[in-house]
Amino acid sequence: MVENEKIERIRQFLLEKGAWDVGFTKTDDDVGGFNNAISIVIKLSDSVISEIDESPTFTYFTHYRGVNAFIDSLILQTGMFIEKMGNNYIPIPASQSINSKGNNYEGRYSHKKVARLSGLGSIGKNALFIHKDFGPCVRLGTIFCDIEMPAPSPIDDICVGCDKCVKACPAMAITGESFDETRDRSHIFDAKSCSDYMKNNFMHIGRGAVCGICIKTCNDVFKARKRNV
Repeated sequence: MVENEKIERIRQFLLEKGAWDVGFTKTDDDVGGFNNAISIVIKLSDSVISEIDESPTFTYFTHYRGVNAFIDSLILQTGMFIEKMGNNYIPIPASQSINSKGNNYEGRYSHKKVARLSGLGSIGKNALFIHKDFGPCVRLGTIFCDIEMPAPSPIDDICVGCDKCVKACPAMAITGESFDETRDRSHIFDAKSCSDYMKNNFMHIGRGAVCGICIKTCNDVFKARKRNV
């Protein structure tokens, strides 16, 4: 079976299993011996996000965890599907922090980077991945494998002229700078400030693991722009 056929089979498998969108790309990095990656997009509920105001909701926390669990299951099923085609894979969980280098706020590889390189959207000033069709209301999963992938062109920044997330962030963790692939995430987003604020203020909701205010703010802007197009 040629690589293009395998890619199309994976796309159809994921869409049939519940993925909202799927992207394929090649990275400059090596993960488990592989640099070809698949990006999996699951959309969050607009209605759940719309209930967020000055704090996360219990419904959002449960929804967030449920979507992450669904993505991890989807990654596993897809990985096994890839192996049945005679290939190998490395799964990157939806939400897993690895403290191997003294940093509690990063996983093994950036889902947002893979999704952007796959041409599915851009990374905003708030360090959120903003899908070209669904906006910031998405969760991501990633699979690295040994199937040769294309290298599509990333989508440009869509935050030009907007800084509403900067003003809305109660932790003041968003600097207002635009995403720059040549720089570390810290130039646009202070993950520690975000985490500390959540733990200090939202421990009664999911042990301070989620906030969602920037997602809600960004989603309102994204939907308004879509209505005006």
